[in-house]
Amino acid sequence: MNIYVLLKRTFDTEEKISISDGQIEDEGAEYIINPYDEYAVEEAINQRDAHGGEVTVVTVGDEESEKQLRTALAMGADQAVLINTEDDLEDGDSFTTAKILDAYFGDKEADLILAGNVAIDEASGQVGPRLAERLGINAITTITALEIDGETANIDKDVEGDVEKVETSLPLLVTCQQGLNDPRYPSLPGIMKAKKKPLEELELDDLDLDENDVEAKTETTTVFLPPEKEAGRILEGDVDEQVKELVSLLKDDKKVL
Repeated sequence: MNIYVLLKRTFDTEEKISISDGQIEDEGAEYIINPYDEYAVEEAINQRDAHGGEVTVVTVGDEESEKQLRTALAMGADQAVLINTEDDLEDGDSFTTAKILDAYFGDKEADLILAGNVAIDEASGQVGPRLAERLGINAITTITALEIDGETANIDKDVEGDVEKVETSLPLLVTCQQGLNDPRYPSLPGIMKAKKKPLEELELDDLDLDENDVEAKTETTTVFLPPEKEAGRILEGDVDEQVKELVSLLKDDKKVL
């Protein structure tokens, strides 16, 4: 079985975000594998161990993304691919990423592609479904269980706190949600082996693409931090008085009514 994982390098969830001149300040920041992508890596390894084949981890980014790819290899993936856009692109969006990945998968015979449900930096959740549409394969999002029997996949899909049972066929793209599995930590032997596992680096030229082909369809106009949380307020008086005061606050102060 040919299994692929779409992986993204994101800010460490413990990092404090700061804005400078309308841009996120990332100098000295720590980066990690997007947490939802860890579920995808773990599930890919589990499916490979159950059905055979290879796990290839793919990312679109810069040379710094090699660290996260090596982490995925240390977890147990077989090989990795870095599509380096550092010299070709200044900005991109979900269209850009899906277009690049579509070109990469053009000559591949993928049975199963896994991705995180969302990336914690932009949280669009669009790359996986966009790619599946381009490739003309089935796509199921927010999965919490996956069982494959031959060419058939039985899936539990998270739907607003409930579960939807889905049966579909391979080839298939799924996006992974918390609860699907418990991602493993890279072991010391895994880290040592990862240094020798193949990591291929490609550029847009290798995919017969140029900057105009993958130009972003969206533009970020403003970047700002959310307002700081205000201290809570306790309403006094009987219930009727509290209700009147609450309605007044929501209407006159917060302008939400």
